[in-house]
Amino acid sequence: MRLALPRWAGPLAVKAAAFITVMCCALAALLGVLVHVSVTNQTVGQARDLALSRLADATEAYEAGDRLLPGAGVDPEGLPAPLRNLAAGGRRGTMVSTHRGHPSMWAAGPAAGHRALAVEVDYSQQSGTIAGLDNAILWSSGLAIGATVLFGVFAVTRVTRRLHGTARVARRISAGDLDARVNDPRTQNPSRSQDEVAVVAAALDSMASSLQGKLQSEQRFTADVAHELRTPLTGLHAAAELLPPGRPTELVRDRVAALRTLTEDLLEISRLDTGRERLEVDTEELGALARRVVRASGTDTEVRIVRDVRVESDRRRLERVLGNLVANAHKHGAPPVVLTVDGPVVTVRDHGGGYPEYLLAHGPQRFRTEGGAKGHGLGLTIALGQAEVLGARLTFLDADEGGAVARLVLPCAEDGEG
Repeated sequence: MRLALPRWAGPLAVKAAAFITVMCCALAALLGVLVHVSVTNQTVGQARDLALSRLADATEAYEAGDRLLPGAGVDPEGLPAPLRNLAAGGRRGTMVSTHRGHPSMWAAGPAAGHRALAVEVDYSQQSGTIAGLDNAILWSSGLAIGATVLFGVFAVTRVTRRLHGTARVARRISAGDLDARVNDPRTQNPSRSQDEVAVVAAALDSMASSLQGKLQSEQRFTADVAHELRTPLTGLHAAAELLPPGRPTELVRDRVAALRTLTEDLLEISRLDTGRERLEVDTEELGALARRVVRASGTDTEVRIVRDVRVESDRRRLERVLGNLVANAHKHGAPPVVLTVDGPVVTVRDHGGGYPEYLLAHGPQRFRTEGGAKGHGLGLTIALGQAEVLGARLTFLDADEGGAVARLVLPCAEDGEG
């Protein structure tokens, strides 16, 4: 069974916890070994000195022919064989071994007849002290490791939570929410130390503010230009109507109409940019609306109704979206152009060279066209903006067999009569 980690417990937190655990274990093991070796050497040294001192006393008594003290004897029972051989060879030494179920410290030296004079000292207390010390080291190391890991994980998770919060804000900004800010508490108080996460959060907030300011300036500029152009264009239009018939007059009227269309598109984009558009919802039969849009476009677009539905939507905005998609297909694509209604899904497909790569990757961009195409790149931008106001989803893709496909998915649809 695989346990699910909390959202904040990402790779950084896991790696940091593992690193802290490994380092704590290594440090505890090193300190434990050092303490164990130091205390053991000290304890064994004291027991060895005591055993050698008693061996010296036993040797004096043995050489004087006196009675040996308890614990001393010649070739006593339980004397370790290596120590016996060492003493029989004329050398003195000590050794710890278990005799009768108890640890003992033996000291042995040479005796007459290649025998060993040995002294046994009870080593139970010292052995118990070392065992108790080892247990204390294990318990204290475990507690220290646990406390350190908990504290380390707590500290790391605070950092990772802040990083995740910064990442969420960055994603909101990339999605278009320029009001999103991290507002890290450390950045609000200049007297507090600024760690790396706070520096990143402050940089992201500063970037968002700068980007928002530039975008708002661009939106104001677009709206101002469109409004300022309206008055002279109205005069130009009136003057063009007074010109005598002829080819030059037709050219002037055509250019004036193009300028008026561009100005109206700029005004519509500026209204969409403000985000204050309001819907006028009504129930519409999608198939009839699609046919009406095609008739108004004056094109030879084929309309296919696979499954008709009635939708609750803003008729004017929906007609604007579909009209722009049909116009774009005829302007930049190639015939035949087919508009298909399949329930709440409307597709407009042409059989041209498909959409530009930048549009498929990043969506339509105002005032950008490719390949010398005519237009200002505003039609699809307006269609996308109006679709967002409608709560619909508009996507652009290339068909496998060639051609561009715009797919509009409308919300809240009801089946109708086809």
